[in-house]
Amino acid sequence: MDSWDIRSLDVEPHRPQVLRSDGEVRVIAINLPDGEELQEHQTHERAYLVVADGEIQVDQGGEQASGGAGFMAHFEPNERREVRATGGGAKLLLFLGPWPGEGHPSQRS
Repeated sequence: MDSWDIRSLDVEPHRPQVLRSDGEVRVIAINLPDGEELQEHQTHERAYLVVADGEIQVDQGGEQASGGAGFMAHFEPNERREVRATGGGAKLLLFLGPWPGEGHPSQRS
């Protein structure tokens, strides 16, 4: 068993930390300071974003959602989104699967 206490994990801002990566999933811990954002981006994989601490606002093509600890959002492969920390910053978990997804640069020969 692998386990982590995400709220106390020392993840530096702007330096996401890969917690696990195998043929099924990649799990990334992110420390997003207050007011900062993961600018509009997409992944080749299905993505699940979970707030472990703090609050965020998610914008996907004009549709917005926000939440604090316990909030989770799902994105299909290649869906574009923007994530902004609000109310003091946020610690996030990003689950990508299957890893790596179809079209990911690591899959190109």
